Amino acid sequence: MTVLYEDERIIVVDKPHFLATMPRGMWYRQTALIRLREQYGEEAIVPAHRLDRLTAGVLVFVRDPACRGAYQMLFQERRAMKTYECLAPLAPVRRPRFGTVEWLEAPRPFPLLRRSRIVKNRGVLQAFEEPGVVNAETLIERDGLAGGASEGRGLAKYTLRPRTGKTHQLRVHMNSLGLPIAGDVFYPVLRPLRAWDDYSQPLQLVARTLSFIDPVTGAARSFRSRIPLGCVAPGPDDVDHDLNHASPLECCI
Repeated sequence: MTVLYEDERIIVVDKPHFLATMPRGMWYRQTALIRLREQYGEEAIVPAHRLDRLTAGVLVFVRDPACRGAYQMLFQERRAMKTYECLAPLAPVRRPRFGTVEWLEAPRPFPLLRRSRIVKNRGVLQAFEEPGVVNAETLIERDGLAGGASEGRGLAKYTLRPRTGKTHQLRVHMNSLGLPIAGDVFYPVLRPLRAWDDYSQPLQLVARTLSFIDPVTGAARSFRSRIPLGCVAPGPDDVDHDLNHASPLECCI
């Protein structure tokens, strides 16, 4: 993993696709947490927040036990500002079954605000939307065409700004609009899972930026992932492969 920043309190990494944040199920040593503990020789390191195994991007860890609560509450209280980028179909927005869509610059289709109620049951792989009190909000912008795309076909790049943090929120909201994120094996339908060591088709979703006011020092912090969209990602064992210097031929964005 590329380390984007470190000081005596935190370590900020650029997590690749296919690497879990912390041990769960079959994943133990090949997780971001255990890698950092081994790399630094510090057993006190813990994550301040999490990213899904299939999502790449900026991830913060706390190395000073005295500061754990301050940084973890920063994320639990939604005081950290996050933006994500993804590749998804270039297509008209479909009216979702549940929740609302607010076009913020009508008649332009984007940006839009997607609001709904999302539920994720334990032991079930997919989250779903249902009627009820809204608990998930995402601001969605379309930034331009992906390589080889043209109006009405192909892929576009989208910027996603979650205002809440429900499980699979971005994937569910994009899918509900008829714009499932490229490489998603959960939505719109659950596909047969690929072999655990098949890294050929990563989910095209990156936690691109993260900014916050440091709860300990009061300094403004801002970090940006350098993992490009549209690449055939290496597996988590390919630690020598430098994603920060991918050639133009490797990327479509």
